[in-house]
Amino acid sequence: MAIVLYALTALLYCGLAYHGWAARHAQLAALAQGGGGSALLMAGASGAGEAQPPWWHLLMVGALASHGLLLHETIFPADHMMFGFAYALSAMLWLGVGIYWIESFFFSLAGLGLIVIPVALLASLMPLVFPGSQILGYAAKPLFKLHFIIANVAYGLFTLAAFHAFLMLLAERRLHGFNRPVGGGAGEPRWLGRWLDLLPPLLTLEKLLFRLIGAGFVLLTLTIASGLLFSEQLFGRAFRLDHKTVFALLSWGMFCGILIGRRFYGWRGRAALRWVIASFGILLLAYVGSRFVIEVILHRV
Repeated sequence: MAIVLYALTALLYCGLAYHGWAARHAQLAALAQGGGGSALLMAGASGAGEAQPPWWHLLMVGALASHGLLLHETIFPADHMMFGFAYALSAMLWLGVGIYWIESFFFSLAGLGLIVIPVALLASLMPLVFPGSQILGYAAKPLFKLHFIIANVAYGLFTLAAFHAFLMLLAERRLHGFNRPVGGGAGEPRWLGRWLDLLPPLLTLEKLLFRLIGAGFVLLTLTIASGLLFSEQLFGRAFRLDHKTVFALLSWGMFCGILIGRRFYGWRGRAALRWVIASFGILLLAYVGSRFVIEVILHRV
């Protein structure tokens, strides 16, 4: 069953990725010829949703359903729970694709799907390469299930926020360092310049970015709170000073600082975007990074 789901998920993601690259190539050609470029840019500026065909949405639903069922079958094989860094990355990208799909109804996020979907494809297959996992005997406890769900949704929101920040850094770089005619300049590949020209305005991307960070911060706060409650229920103490706790609290403080700086000091631009990516990197170390070291480098389960 799991092998069939791996193959189906990969096939559906490949179909979505191929359609995305083919559609973007057609848009780049129209933009280069000056025929439909202005209409594409106006669509991004107006905040309208992506003009995807109905079958694309059905394919997206199928990919999300297949990937979600795959996660359920591999993480919860029987009466216990298997988890590791590869499963965590797969779950994060699954939620990231789901959030991107919801966003696509309201905003024309040209370019974001070209990154998110191929990365989700790779992440969905990673448990095949890195099957080392941790058996969690306390997975049946209701408080842990709540903690697990909230944590993964928070990770998914921050994952998509990191992709947003990466795209915005590229757009900022083009605006300030490569502000040349369409087709790119001496230091910029032609395809990259045209692709960045199809992105929505930076103000639209910035608004979406901080919405994602705000929602993710609320869920990360709930994750830490539920983790403390679960730790007290399981281990008899609410605070365990380990690597996961330290990195989670550090990332929480960094995201809190970003939101405070944005609210009271108007932080924006490259500095804010780099802080977002750095905060996401610290958050990854809270579980994914440490489990990668244990499972892959140290070969411990």
